[in-house]
Formats: sequence, C-alpha cells, structure tokens
Amino acid sequence: MYFSLFCLGLTVSTTKPCKLRETNFGSVCVCTAEYCDYLENPKSEQPNQLNIISSSKSGLRFEETQGTFNTTEILKIIDFRSQSKSLENDYEYAAFDSIALVIDNFKGTVQLKTGSNTNSSGKTFKMRMSTIEVNRDKKYQKVSGFGGALTGTVSYLIQKLNTELQDHMYRSYFAESGIGYNMLRTSIGGCDFDLEPWAYNEQPENDKNLSNFTKLDKRDEQKIEQIKRLKTISGFHDIKIMAAAWSPPKWMKSNNNWTGFSYLLPEFYQTWANYHLKFIELMHAKNLTIWAISTGNEPLNGVIGWFFVHFMSLGWTPSNQAIWLNDYLGPTIRNSNHKNVLIFGNDDQRYTYPAWFQKMKTSRPDSLNYLDGFAVHWYWDDIFAPYLIDEVHNAMPEKLLLNTEACVGDKPWQTHGPELGSWSRAEQYIRDILQDLQHNFNGWIDWNLILDENGGPNYVQNHVDAPIIVNTKNPTEFYKQPIFYAIGHFSKFLAEGSVRIETTSTNIKVDVVGFQRPDGTLAIILFNSDRDAVDLLLNDNVRGKVWIRVPPNSVHTIIYK
Repeated sequence: MYFSLFCLGLTVSTTKPCKLRETNFGSVCVCTAEYCDYLENPKSEQPNQLNIISSSKSGLRFEETQGTFNTTEILKIIDFRSQSKSLENDYEYAAFDSIALVIDNFKGTVQLKTGSNTNSSGKTFKMRMSTIEVNRDKKYQKVSGFGGALTGTVSYLIQKLNTELQDHMYRSYFAESGIGYNMLRTSIGGCDFDLEPWAYNEQPENDKNLSNFTKLDKRDEQKIEQIKRLKTISGFHDIKIMAAAWSPPKWMKSNNNWTGFSYLLPEFYQTWANYHLKFIELMHAKNLTIWAISTGNEPLNGVIGWFFVHFMSLGWTPSNQAIWLNDYLGPTIRNSNHKNVLIFGNDDQRYTYPAWFQKMKTSRPDSLNYLDGFAVHWYWDDIFAPYLIDEVHNAMPEKLLLNTEACVGDKPWQTHGPELGSWSRAEQYIRDILQDLQHNFNGWIDWNLILDENGGPNYVQNHVDAPIIVNTKNPTEFYKQPIFYAIGHFSKFLAEGSVRIETTSTNIKVDVVGFQRPDGTLAIILFNSDRDAVDLLLNDNVRGKVWIRVPPNSVHTIIYK
C-alpha cells in the first residue's frame, strides 16, 4: 500500500511528494516510469521567513514547513503518521485537549496543562530542549560538492532500466529538483563493483609504452554515453569527475595477480604514471574533463587488507608512494596539457591519518606539494576520531578534504546488501556527514549510485547498500532509501561555494552544522537523534530567534536569509 506525503506551501508544479511504501525495515519512496518524487528548492520571500525541509524515521521525506522569526508561537514539524495512527499518539504530550506552554530555558522543562473542560489539574513532563546558536561572523571552509560513484555495476544496472526510469535516476541525483549532486567518482579500469576485474593494456605484457591503450574500453564508452544523458536530463553540465585506479594490469605488479599482497614493480613507475595520463587524455577526447585523480584506491588493501579483501588492489607503503608521486606521477601530470587536474592523496581510511603523510614527507620532502587535497574513506569512522584528520588539516590547511567512499553492509556483523527502508543506516550517513563538515571537509562522495535488491552484482559477491535500489525482478520501479534523503539534506541545499559558519547546540542529541550559501541565504542542518521530540530555540545573531519543535529521529534543513 502507498502512503503519499504532500508538501505544504509549494506552488512549483515540478514538486512531487514521495510515494511511500512500507517495508520490513521502515519505508522507501517508489519511483516508476510514470512517477518519481522531486522537490524544487524553497525560496524565502521575506527576510523573517524560514523554510524547513524535514525527513524522519516515521516517514517524512523532504516535507516542507514554513515559519517566521521572532514570533511567540512554536513552529511545529508534524511527523508522518500512517492512517492507522491517531494524532494524539504522535507525541507523549499531545493527548491533552489544549496545551499551555511555560518554557524555562534554564531548567529545560515544559509544563503542560489540560483545558478546564476535561481536567483542571496540571501535569509536568521532562521535555527535551536545545538552543542552537548561529554566528554568521565566524567562517570556515568552502563546499566543493557532493556526489556518488558510477561504477561498472552501476553502469550495468542503468542499462537494465527503461529510458524513463534511467532519466528519473539521473534527475533524482543531479537536477536542482533532485538532490543536487555535482560530483561523480569513477574507476580507471575496473574496481570491486564490476562484473569482472579488468585493466587497460592487459596485453601485451611488460609493455612500457602502453601500445594497446589507444582507445577507451567499451565499458567506459558506455559510461560516457550515460554521463552525457545525465547532463542532458538533469540540466547540470559542470560535473566534477574524480577518477581513481584500483589496480594496474597484473604484469606491473609484484604478485602478477589482481588481489593479494602486492606492490608496483619499480621498473613500471613511469608506465603507471603514463597510464593515468592516458585515461585523462582519452576522456578529454570524448569531451569529458577529469576534474581530479587520486594516488590509488585504498593502498593498504594490498599491504595488510589482503587477508579479507579479495578484489582488485595495489599495495603501497607511504614511502614508496611518495617516490612515485614525487618523481613520476606529479611531474607527468603537471608537465602535460592536463596540468590543472587535481591530485588527491591516500584515498583510504581515517586511521591512516596523519602518519601516512608524515612518512611520505620523510621519504620525499617535496612530494606533498603535488597534492591538492586528501581523500578519506568512511569505513572505520565510528572507531577512529576526526582529530586524526584535524592534524593533517592544521598542518596543511590550504589542501582540500573529501570523503570519497561510503556504504553500509561491508562489515561482518552487518546485513550484506540492502535493508530496504532502514532509517538506522540513514542515521549513520547523517552523523558522518555532519562530523566531516564540522571538521573542515569540503565535499562528500558516496559509493554506488544504485545497486540491485541483493546489493550487487559484482565479481566478489561484495554486497552492500546504496541510496537507490533497483528491483531487477520487477525493473519497472526503483526505491529511494532513507539514505538518499539523508545525503540530500546536505547535497541539495549546500551549493558549491557555500561557506560553513559557526553553529552550536546545547543538547548532545541534537547535532548541527550551518552554511552561508553563495546567494547569501543560510542553510542550517540539524539532526535530532533522540527518540523523543525536542523543542529548539534557534538564535541567529542577525535574524533573531524562533522556537521549533522537531519530531523524534529526524533531520531538518532550515533555509532563511
């Protein structure tokens, strides 16, 4: 059965509410060839007006509420309720006929009194509260963007969809009425989400001139056509494409294998640098500009990760990677016609920071000068604190910070594959993106744009979750997961060039980050992880104050001038 959500106060005809379908884990939004949900960007017409876009565990998906600063009333975000639930069960304090609120900022309580027509006694509840302070005067990093990965698996699945569904997927991610992605990560050769491992110039072996790397593989040709269609359908053409290699052809490696303990044979250091430049040149010849490359995906997979990682990898120690970057890759790119392509270092987990770059500097003191930024994967962020990233940022604040891969379902204790409708997985994304942005990250790139109902397919059965799941048994529909909206609360409303401003919260269950956007408006993203509703006092040092009541387990983006 479908449950529809209707956005209030919107007059733009392209806004369409989510068609919500309940699942074993929660709820998803269903898209078909004929229908998919979209939200036009809200606009604040008056200086004191604010627009709140909300999603929640109960089923809100980009629901819009409007309010005004400096009023005495509490602006209430009404949570989604299925038709079998009554309004009175929405919050524990909503069962009274009438409510008189007496708010004490110091004690953090709300006194609720019933109307005299039913009960003359009063009852006091402990009420969750928080004060959100917004200081526009203190500024931090600029946003570069948000995105996902066009892997071989994603490309393969896109082709299984009819044209209308393909277009809905492109529009959902990259259009203004979608979630506003402006970044796309792809592999140079194969990756773990391909139908088989592969690389350019596998034959002839020991070919330092890469004589067989003269044109793009048909799999990359297909991706190019998909990217071109994506641009046409979304209306967004300035996509930042980031490319990374998982493995060179086997003959360049010490173990002559796709996976396992390995390192790049020194006699092929220049060949491997040329391999990257070849890919950039061939993509450019197809009118696709590579914005950035990395020094290689997860280099420790080929050093210590090979015990449990069985997909394509190339092992690097920081010392040897510094040599390759400083003496080969860096000069090759910088002395080419594509010298403006950015180079990101590490492309691995948070626990490698800052030691990786310290050891690189010891090996080749100037090697870090070739890096424009640092790429981080999220997979152990729950264990390793962000101060590790802070150390690198504080030492080299001029360099960009990007999260370049994230997904759920990779751990032994997690469900391998999608949990359709899982809000808890969405909360993992919300927490991580909030934390990264609070620690000076400039952008955030997710992993696969879409996967099938099993979380694949790929050649190592490495099944995980994704923001959009394709039903290959019924390829007439796909499902937008809560993860999709979790990312969208950031990506849709934080345009490139947005600048983080100071925001604080007095409640540990309410996390917040704020940005001033290029048009001067503010976007405040707040997350209530509490199982209870919370009354928030938003205090902006320019605009003033507003009380907002947010439902349990919910995320909100607040837009105002």
